[in-house]
Amino acid sequence: MKEIVEAIIAANPPSDARRAEFAGFEIPESYRGVVVRRGEIGMFDGTPSREKDPRRSLHVDEVPTPEVGPGEALVAVMASSVNYNTVWTSIFEPVPTFGFLSRYGRTSALAARHDQPYHVVGSDLAGVVLRTGPGVHVWSPGDEVVAHCLSVELERADGHNDTMLDPEQRIWGFETNFGGLAELALVKANQLMPKPTHLTWEEAAVPGLVNCTAYRQLVSANGAGMKQGDVVLVWGASGGLGSYATQLALHGGAIPVCVVSSPRKAEICRSLGAELIIDRAAEDYRFWRDEHTQDPKEWKRFGQRIRELTGGDDPDIVFEHPGRETFGASIYVTRRGGTIATCASTSGFLHEYDNRHLWMNLKRIVGSHFANYREAWEANRLIARGAIHPTLSRVYRLTETGQAAFDVHSNTHQGKVGVLCLAPAEGLGVRDTALRARHLAAINRFRGV
Repeated sequence: MKEIVEAIIAANPPSDARRAEFAGFEIPESYRGVVVRRGEIGMFDGTPSREKDPRRSLHVDEVPTPEVGPGEALVAVMASSVNYNTVWTSIFEPVPTFGFLSRYGRTSALAARHDQPYHVVGSDLAGVVLRTGPGVHVWSPGDEVVAHCLSVELERADGHNDTMLDPEQRIWGFETNFGGLAELALVKANQLMPKPTHLTWEEAAVPGLVNCTAYRQLVSANGAGMKQGDVVLVWGASGGLGSYATQLALHGGAIPVCVVSSPRKAEICRSLGAELIIDRAAEDYRFWRDEHTQDPKEWKRFGQRIRELTGGDDPDIVFEHPGRETFGASIYVTRRGGTIATCASTSGFLHEYDNRHLWMNLKRIVGSHFANYREAWEANRLIARGAIHPTLSRVYRLTETGQAAFDVHSNTHQGKVGVLCLAPAEGLGVRDTALRARHLAAINRFRGV
């Protein structure tokens, strides 16, 4: 593995010689990956969700290198990141992910490789292709890539208009094995996209899942179909998902109203270019009187605050991802005929709202889940052009992934957290120094540099 890393760091330009070099490397029989273990799925039984500790359940184990099948690629992972699905996997909620692996394993002999007593997690990566399987023609050993996390089979008609509708659609590293928080990763070739040349490995690794998710949910016709001039309410606007929604709104000519929970997070939104900001902690919004009862008076107070900021406009779009805690308020404040685009539900999956505010005001709820390949490609192209910037706040080493997931679970992070896998240090992997120089201030924004 050492000579592979050295060759990557040497940064030879793409050439037949470079491709031959990488194609000639011997693939190790095993590699280090961050795993949860099937035998430990009961370790948190009876423990409240907030007290479940990913540092106990996430392990760095040596695991066998999987065979590369048709349409697949094996990637040397320089860096990855922690998403909320990594947290869910680590605390075995809402269900242990081994059920996903078992069901996938029953679909074919090739898929059976994924049904293991361990689950290598992670739904982002930046790295270099080492091997490709039969039927892969676009990608070759030596290509520097990032991966988006949609795994599809596309053997049925349902997914051919929108691959997210494929009945066999899965999230790689969450519903499949051999994910990106590892030294090696197995992906389908149609997950790969070019690594943005002006970013380091760790910077390139963090946008994938959240940037693509935000793009579909907010911009795509499959989501809210945002247009110029739309008022967009963004919950958690400085976080891993909301920070990309904020940038996409600003870049697309919309008007984001950013909801945050601290002065530091408000300042991050201002540094992105947002002007309309609500610090919900400082203004003490309490949408629930108790565990079972919401407070419509607080919805109304929140809506009045939005109109104060916008000059009287209600949101055309609500970018909704907290879920249970905020969903009733989101339905209420959306303008007549407006759209609530929802995913994730990190505060709870069972939503409650007053349906009169939905049906009588002709509002619509749009469910959105990750992105198809075209949407992911467009989202990555915005990153590659320097229009949207990575929101990397902190970098951990592979052995510290448990702590990284704990920090995300505890909401003590800003933006996204990166994880160095094979990269020996931060700051490596930049190929276009001129483009980087033009955007350096924006790239460093989340890290306070």
